[in-house]
Amino acid sequence: MTSIAPSSAALVDLKTDAVVIGTAVGENGLVVTGGAAEVDAALGGRLESVLAALGATGKAGETVRFATLGALPAATVLAVGLGPLASPSAPLSGPVAGPVSGPVDTEVLRRAAGTALRALAGTGSVALTLAAAPGSITAESVRAVAEGALLGTYTFDRLRTTSAKGLPTPVGALTLLVDGTSLPLAQAEIDRAVVVAESVVLVRDLVNTPPSHLSPALLADVAVEQATAAGVTVEVLDEVALAEGGFGGIVGVGQGSVNPPRLIRLEWRGGGESPALALVGKGITFDSGGLSLKPPTAMEWMKTDMAGAAAVLATVVAAARLRLPVTVTGWMPCAENMPSGDAIRPSDVLTLRGGTRVEVLNTDAEGRLVLADALVRAAEEAPDLIVDIATLTGAQIVSLGQRTSAVMGRDGAVEAVTTAAAATGESVWPMPLPPELRKGLDSTVADIANVPPGGSRDGGMLVAAHFLAHFVPDEASWAHIDIAGPSWNGGQPYGHTPKGGTGVIVRTLLQLAEDLAGPPSDQGSTIAG
Repeated sequence: MTSIAPSSAALVDLKTDAVVIGTAVGENGLVVTGGAAEVDAALGGRLESVLAALGATGKAGETVRFATLGALPAATVLAVGLGPLASPSAPLSGPVAGPVSGPVDTEVLRRAAGTALRALAGTGSVALTLAAAPGSITAESVRAVAEGALLGTYTFDRLRTTSAKGLPTPVGALTLLVDGTSLPLAQAEIDRAVVVAESVVLVRDLVNTPPSHLSPALLADVAVEQATAAGVTVEVLDEVALAEGGFGGIVGVGQGSVNPPRLIRLEWRGGGESPALALVGKGITFDSGGLSLKPPTAMEWMKTDMAGAAAVLATVVAAARLRLPVTVTGWMPCAENMPSGDAIRPSDVLTLRGGTRVEVLNTDAEGRLVLADALVRAAEEAPDLIVDIATLTGAQIVSLGQRTSAVMGRDGAVEAVTTAAAATGESVWPMPLPPELRKGLDSTVADIANVPPGGSRDGGMLVAAHFLAHFVPDEASWAHIDIAGPSWNGGQPYGHTPKGGTGVIVRTLLQLAEDLAGPPSDQGSTIAG
């Protein structure tokens, strides 16, 4: 990953190839952020006129680049738009409204930093002033800029050969400019941002990896490697242990593939009587739909169906690296859903962990089967909060689109997830669980069906959550997050989000663990490498 460090050096003394400044939309036009003051001074007070001549507007995601012509050691300046300001903190005057030194929404900063670094791909070194405005340097702003910048440098090229030649390379080194008094704060926040960014990148890498290179067993190997390095306890159950343990959902989904299933258990113990968070992530390393076969185009991105499990792995490892005083247990039920002579059939009945018998009416509704087994097992340890994460339904995409995850479950748990998401800038929306939808899962031959008979698609995302709720004790605090759309960006990159795997929900889950651990003053400050 690209290196990053804070500095209080003056721009005129800083050896860097490019400088990033921020612009925004004020009430009277273009606004330049206070962090650009040194650039303006180096240009003899002409920054406003230069930006105006280049057509800068300050709208979110806009980038305007110009040469310094020797006025600064850096060859170029990149102005990145932050978008409209809710309340300008400096007087407005002239065609360019003047500098703004007040705080800016952290997700706006995160996206702007990511946009800037994507635009500067191939540049050797970059200095960012986005968190350097006088009076605006906070732990949250430094963290956001560092995270956005690091995530904006992401590429996935490990499977390329000669075709990689000529492609833009990530920025080599990042410097985050702050004032001298903010250096200790900035270093601590950058250290944390590196852990968070590396965790998100881990998920992106796993989601982008093709199924030919990531079977359930290979994903288990990655989990063991990552967990061991971070001091996380890890246990892997193979197909024999799964059968002996009564995990009929995981075994049933995986039996149609030559690549057998796995259940991976991860545990980070923060010490003492710390609160316990259980995370359960769907790990279907490829989803053909089984005998209820998907259309060919729908299979093109089904390597992403393990994004929930990848997010669980990354979160537990990050919690360990940050030494959070909380117990985080991760459950990764992994299988490959393939059609074959051994595959489960529509109308088969599976006996899941705990004894519940499920009529399988659609083998493409397999994620809820593996999750159910893992949810039962997670609940056996009686954690304080259970959260499952899954690329579960196409209905989530129909309901909320490609960028907003859905959260369902029990009130306190749903509120905890949405609060954590708001703090990290990830888009999550609470959805209801109308009780009348539950009856659609009644089976005439078993305890419950995995989909409504007849293929009804009404409220599909909500019905799937009802199915999962059946396997969580009534007294347990539980939330279900459907990330089907947000886990994958099939369009163009935006902000700090690349094309392909996004690494969504890791930041929310990590914040949730921190919230459960208690106020920051009660937490440790050491970060492991």
